[in-house]
Amino acid sequence: MSTLHVLSHSPFGDDRLNSCLRVIGANDALLLCGDAAYALQPGTAPFQTLSSRGVKLLVLAEDAQARALPVPDWAQALDYPAFVELSIAYDKVNSWL
Repeated sequence: MSTLHVLSHSPFGDDRLNSCLRVIGANDALLLCGDAAYALQPGTAPFQTLSSRGVKLLVLAEDAQARALPVPDWAQALDYPAFVELSIAYDKVNSWL
């Protein structure tokens, strides 16, 4: 069973990102939206963690752009219609509230 994990909180404000990474499975994906896009800030601990984990990583393009964050080649930027498609493609969607 595959899960799309949706994270919207900054990785610098709490431990949701690390909690998510502890349970994410091989068939799962992680979508960063809102302030969670700050995890893609180069040179930070969240960026290093994500780049070394081999997790299927997605980010809402609008949120990365609004925060002037480049999307690394190991992550995929997507728009809202693609987000809707993803939510249908995965067995479950888990929002880390």
